[in-house]
This record gives sequence, C-alpha cells and structure tokens, in this order.
Amino acid sequence: MANKTAIITAASQGIGEACARKLSDLNYNLVLMSRSKKIISLAGELDCLALEGSVTEKDDLKKVVQLALDSFGRLDSVVNNTGHAPKGDLLEISDEEWYSSIDILLMNVIRISRFIVPAMKENGGSIVNISAFGAETPSLNFPTSSVVRSALTSYTKLFSRRYGRHNIRMNNLLPGFVDSYPVTDNIRDKISLNREASVMEVANGVVFLLSEDSTYITGQNLVMDGSLVVSE
Repeated sequence: MANKTAIITAASQGIGEACARKLSDLNYNLVLMSRSKKIISLAGELDCLALEGSVTEKDDLKKVVQLALDSFGRLDSVVNNTGHAPKGDLLEISDEEWYSSIDILLMNVIRISRFIVPAMKENGGSIVNISAFGAETPSLNFPTSSVVRSALTSYTKLFSRRYGRHNIRMNNLLPGFVDSYPVTDNIRDKISLNREASVMEVANGVVFLLSEDSTYITGQNLVMDGSLVVSE
C-alpha cells in the first residue's frame, strides 16, 4: 500500500485520528480534514497535508479532494468520518435536528462521492464510511443516527452496484461503543466482549477495508460492536 493517497475527514481526534496514524504507518500520502485547528498540528506530526473544513460544506469537500489531486496526482482511498448526530426522545426531536443528522451522516458521503468518482475511475479506489451499529440494530438511545445510517447502508449498496465496474468500492464500518467517548459499566455489561473497542481496533477495520485483502468486498456493512447483544 506504499505511496497510495487517502483523504480522512473529521480526523483531528478519536477514530479519525487513529485512522490517520495507522495509514501514516503504512506510508500513505495523507490529506486530513477537520473543523478543529488541531488538524494542523496532527498533520505536522505525521508529515502530511491538512485542511480546516467541515463535512457539511460542499466547497470544503471539493477543496480537500482537489488538494489531494494537486499534491499527489491521484486518489486511492477515502475515509468518511463525521461527528455525532443529535439525540433525544423519538417524537421530541425537532425537524431541524433530523435535517442536521441527514446533513452530517448521509449528505457528507453523497457530496464527496461526486468529487472522488471522476478521480478514481482511472485506477479504482476504496471508500470506507464510518457508520455505527444502529444502522443494523436501531437504538432508541440513538434515534437519528440509527435512521440516517440505515439510509447510508442503502446508498452504499446503490453506489457499489453503479461504480463497481470502475473498480471503485464502498463499504461501511459499524463500530459499537468506542474508548474515545465515556462508556459506563452498565453498557459494558451489555457487550459480549465486556469492553468497548479501542479507536485503534476500529482503525484496523478501516485498514482492512482499504487494503488488497478486501478487493472483492463492496456494498457491505462490517459490524465491529463486540457482539452488542442489547443495544439500550
């Protein structure tokens, strides 16, 4: 995988940062994006490029793709990571909160796909969307995430059918609870492995889906939830 080029969004901390560190170790040319200024210092540490920008802004997504192409001449991989969607009681979530969830969890992938497909058509590529376990096991604790990420599953399947002929793959990685956020003992008791995942474990899943070991996998959800038998 040496000298392949990857974009990672929301990369300043948590899963995004772990993915950046793993791919840096594998000699990827990296272009990182985040709304946080911490992305600049992380890029300096990893000797890669960075752009301050938001996954909800079409122009920022266009800029990060163009930065990768201008700097390295190709684009092989994209990791679509995001922030978190609003939570609340199912019928008390406002229209604005639902629309916000769609914007940050679904439209980010749809928008960036318009820019990366032309760049990937020549050499192919792999796209990994960081989703969540709620896409397959909906949770009343995470209603907007569960609903919108289910829609992302459908989009990923359609995308894969449309662009598989160009050797462009898209898959979703569905973590459960991760150590970058507070996890209670009560939650751990509901996980078969009795612990949350480390962000590096999730990054390992991303690396697999980007790698030559997964070249016949596309349009799929890979669940990494430690066998979360009770979701709420």
